Amino acid sequence: MTPDPINRRLGVLISGRGSNLQALIDAIGDGRLNATIAVVISNREDAAGLERARAAGIEAICLPHRAWPTRDDYDRALVRELRARDVDLVCLAGFMRLVGAPLIDAFPNAILNVHPSLLPAFPGLDAQRQAIEHGVKVSGVTVHLVTAELDGGPIIVQRVVPVLPNDTVESLAARILEEEHRAYPEAVQMILDGGWRVDGRRLVKV
Repeated sequence: MTPDPINRRLGVLISGRGSNLQALIDAIGDGRLNATIAVVISNREDAAGLERARAAGIEAICLPHRAWPTRDDYDRALVRELRARDVDLVCLAGFMRLVGAPLIDAFPNAILNVHPSLLPAFPGLDAQRQAIEHGVKVSGVTVHLVTAELDGGPIIVQRVVPVLPNDTVESLAARILEEEHRAYPEAVQMILDGGWRVDGRRLVKV
């Protein structure tokens, strides 16, 4: 992936409050991330992140997934909206939908996700609860490229978060979220900077 000399355009997909969206907005604002958020799209009309985006002067739209007959139809609608805004990189920020082939094929190695565990441990939902129930001593954050395998794409950045003896799901999730807010903008900038390639499951510098 070759970096463009101009600001790269991000499309951010959300389903909820958009705290990782805010982390990207803040990183752009203070110069840690050289990019522009072209659009924020939610599959839920009540997603608080839509108002968060609008408050920052970013176009924010809702595409309710139930308005399309199939998952692929919905993904194709997402592709149309993202391409209409010349999006270079797609960032999933609490987007509670599986991403299918139409979107992955339209943005090969250009869709990122942040997950609250040290993948491949504890993929899917309730990763923090999984970590506590399993009794691990450390968990953390993984930012990865999105592939057809759930939470299985090449890893860009990982950060370790200790699991404390008195942790609840909520306390662990809160500390992991703080680390997500630091790791996600860093990973986005790494991808935009280029100088990498995908080798099997690995992201390697070139």
